[in-house]
Amino acid sequence: MFCSRWMAAAPRTSRRVLALGLVAAVAGFSGLAQAQQQGAPIRLLVGFPAGAGTDAIARTLGEKLKDQLGAPVVVENRAGAGGQIAAQALKAAPADGHTLLLSHDHTISILPQVVKNPGYNSASDFVPVAGFATFANVLAVSGGTPAKNLDEYLKWVRTQRGGKDTIGVPAPASIPEFLVKMIGTKYKIDVQAAPYRGSAPMTADMLGNQISAGIASVPDFIENHRAGKLRIVATIGAKRQALLPQVPTFTELGFANLEDLPYYGVFAPVGTPQPVIDRFGEALAKVLAMPEVKQKLTTMGLTVAYEPQGQFAGRVRSYTQTWAGIIKASGFTPQ
Repeated sequence: MFCSRWMAAAPRTSRRVLALGLVAAVAGFSGLAQAQQQGAPIRLLVGFPAGAGTDAIARTLGEKLKDQLGAPVVVENRAGAGGQIAAQALKAAPADGHTLLLSHDHTISILPQVVKNPGYNSASDFVPVAGFATFANVLAVSGGTPAKNLDEYLKWVRTQRGGKDTIGVPAPASIPEFLVKMIGTKYKIDVQAAPYRGSAPMTADMLGNQISAGIASVPDFIENHRAGKLRIVATIGAKRQALLPQVPTFTELGFANLEDLPYYGVFAPVGTPQPVIDRFGEALAKVLAMPEVKQKLTTMGLTVAYEPQGQFAGRVRSYTQTWAGIIKASGFTPQ
């Protein structure tokens, strides 16, 4: 109504320019939507190898999203450098809604703070589409140690290892590595992070008792914890994890600033039309409401909760700022 009255009152030239602009905008979005509806594939970039936790999550969602969007959703693994390669691919992709990135916090919030030239700027090159889950990083001890909890692990390190130990982490300059430093500082023990190329080889070494402890996400450890092959002894977060009600949080144990949980979400290249972002977000919300999808993701160790664009963008900003303070306080120099 407002638009019609404004056009009626505006000069003829202005009305013509505005009308052409509206037609172009509608045509542009209609073209995108029509292309998706007619089956043009949507690439869902994943920065980790096939079979890894993030890949399994992407394939679970992609299978259902194709029905909601009326187009194939192709999971494309661009593994390497903690998701850096996939993020660079997203930056280079056309902002047409046909290339998206499914990622957790490390690629978006942490890498740009610990790498001098990551090849992208999360804040200016990407736009959050929607969030769909949070999870916890946890400390676990291997079956080769007698420890059943963190106190017993610390006692074992002091008495059996001379106050020294190595704790595995899935990637260098990651949140798990900063947690290792915090553990060493708080408990005055000499623990060093051993960076791996992903959680899978690290977990394998833990199962083989090559290292006595490791820090990764709940999805990385939960099955071996349930089988008694590893023991999760502490988690981040403001409250205990539903899958681990007996395991205390680092906050309970006296650590500060570890309440914000890592996130999972979907991102698009900056400039992607808002109607296209909204359409994907609505489709994702419908998929997450499916009991079988929620159950599968929950079993993987995720806390499933849809967050629309604005809410998710706020989470990303807050989380990034929290870890910016922790990283700075650690004295870490970007490599």
